[in-house]
Amino acid sequence: MDPLIIFLATGMVTMSAALSAGAINKLPEDQKPSFASTRNGMVAVIMAGNISAITLLFAMAYGFLKLDWWIPLICMFISFPVVHVLVIQRVLGDLKALVLMLPLVIAAMPVLYYYW
Repeated sequence: MDPLIIFLATGMVTMSAALSAGAINKLPEDQKPSFASTRNGMVAVIMAGNISAITLLFAMAYGFLKLDWWIPLICMFISFPVVHVLVIQRVLGDLKALVLMLPLVIAAMPVLYYYW
Protein backbone atom coordinates (compact mmCIF):
# COMPACT_ATOMS: atom_id res chain seq x y z
CA MET A 1 0.00 0.00 0.00
CA ASP A 2 1.20 3.52 -0.73
CA PRO A 3 2.85 5.20 2.30
CA LEU A 4 1.11 8.49 1.52
CA ILE A 5 -2.34 6.90 1.80
CA ILE A 6 -1.42 5.15 5.05
CA PHE A 7 -0.02 8.35 6.52
CA LEU A 8 -2.98 10.51 5.49
CA ALA A 9 -5.58 8.04 6.74
CA THR A 10 -3.94 7.26 10.07
CA GLY A 11 -2.88 10.83 10.69
CA MET A 12 -6.30 12.29 9.94
CA VAL A 13 -8.26 9.96 12.21
CA THR A 14 -5.79 10.29 15.07
CA MET A 15 -5.65 14.09 14.83
CA SER A 16 -9.44 14.28 14.68
CA ALA A 17 -9.89 12.05 17.71
CA ALA A 18 -7.29 13.97 19.71
CA LEU A 19 -8.81 17.35 18.85
CA SER A 20 -12.31 16.10 19.65
CA ALA A 21 -11.22 14.77 23.05
CA GLY A 22 -9.49 18.05 23.79
CA ALA A 23 -12.57 20.04 22.82
CA ILE A 24 -14.83 17.92 25.04
CA ASN A 25 -12.36 18.27 27.90
CA LYS A 26 -12.35 22.07 27.61
CA LEU A 27 -16.14 22.46 27.67
CA PRO A 28 -17.68 24.04 30.79
CA GLU A 29 -19.35 21.56 33.14
CA ASP A 30 -22.88 22.61 32.16
CA GLN A 31 -22.19 22.09 28.42
CA LYS A 32 -20.47 18.70 28.59
CA PRO A 33 -22.32 15.61 27.31
CA SER A 34 -24.08 13.61 29.99
CA PHE A 35 -21.51 10.81 30.16
CA ALA A 36 -18.62 13.30 30.29
CA SER A 37 -20.03 15.03 33.35
CA THR A 38 -19.13 11.99 35.48
CA ARG A 39 -15.62 11.30 36.67
CA ASN A 40 -15.33 7.98 34.81
CA GLY A 41 -16.62 9.59 31.63
CA MET A 42 -13.98 12.28 31.72
CA VAL A 43 -11.28 9.69 32.41
CA ALA A 44 -12.45 7.82 29.29
CA VAL A 45 -12.33 11.01 27.21
CA ILE A 46 -8.84 11.85 28.48
CA MET A 47 -7.60 8.31 27.82
CA ALA A 48 -9.07 8.37 24.30
CA GLY A 49 -7.27 11.66 23.67
CA ASN A 50 -3.99 10.29 24.99
CA ILE A 51 -4.20 7.12 22.89
CA SER A 52 -5.01 9.23 19.86
CA ALA A 53 -2.11 11.59 20.51
CA ILE A 54 0.37 8.73 20.91
CA THR A 55 -0.88 7.11 17.72
CA LEU A 56 -0.58 10.50 15.99
CA LEU A 57 3.08 10.59 17.03
CA PHE A 58 3.60 7.17 15.46
CA ALA A 59 1.81 8.29 12.29
CA MET A 60 4.03 11.38 12.12
CA ALA A 61 7.15 9.28 12.63
CA TYR A 62 5.96 6.96 9.86
CA GLY A 63 5.38 9.96 7.61
CA PHE A 64 8.80 11.43 8.26
CA LEU A 65 10.42 8.04 7.69
CA LYS A 66 8.63 7.07 4.47
CA LEU A 67 7.81 10.45 2.87
CA ASP A 68 9.57 13.73 2.22
CA TRP A 69 9.89 15.77 5.41
CA TRP A 70 7.62 18.59 4.29
CA ILE A 71 4.54 16.42 3.70
CA PRO A 72 4.02 15.35 7.34
CA LEU A 73 4.98 18.81 8.57
CA ILE A 74 2.34 20.56 6.46
CA CYS A 75 -0.27 17.93 7.31
CA MET A 76 0.39 18.19 11.04
CA PHE A 77 0.02 21.94 11.29
CA ILE A 78 -2.30 22.83 8.40
CA SER A 79 -4.16 20.03 6.62
CA PHE A 80 -5.27 17.75 9.47
CA PRO A 81 -6.55 20.52 11.80
CA VAL A 82 -8.29 22.37 8.96
CA VAL A 83 -10.10 19.25 7.74
CA HIS A 84 -11.14 18.44 11.31
CA VAL A 85 -12.44 21.91 12.15
CA LEU A 86 -14.07 22.72 8.82
CA VAL A 87 -15.52 19.31 7.94
CA ILE A 88 -15.59 16.72 10.70
CA GLN A 89 -16.40 18.98 13.64
CA ARG A 90 -19.14 20.81 11.76
CA VAL A 91 -20.75 17.68 10.36
CA LEU A 92 -20.46 15.35 13.36
CA GLY A 93 -19.73 17.48 16.39
CA ASP A 94 -17.08 16.68 18.96
CA LEU A 95 -18.75 13.75 20.71
CA LYS A 96 -19.79 11.88 17.55
CA ALA A 97 -16.41 12.54 15.97
CA LEU A 98 -14.64 11.07 19.00
CA VAL A 99 -16.91 8.02 19.07
CA LEU A 100 -16.48 7.47 15.33
CA MET A 101 -12.73 8.08 15.20
CA LEU A 102 -11.70 6.09 18.27
CA PRO A 103 -12.21 2.64 16.65
CA LEU A 104 -10.36 3.93 13.60
CA VAL A 105 -7.48 5.01 15.87
CA ILE A 106 -7.39 1.53 17.36
CA ALA A 107 -7.32 0.10 13.81
CA ALA A 108 -4.56 2.53 12.80
CA MET A 109 -2.14 1.13 15.37
CA PRO A 110 -1.61 -2.30 13.77
CA VAL A 111 -1.68 -0.74 10.28
CA LEU A 112 1.22 1.55 11.19
CA TYR A 113 3.08 -1.33 12.80
CA TYR A 114 2.55 -3.67 9.84
CA TYR A 115 3.60 -1.20 7.14
CA TRP A 116 6.49 0.28 9.12
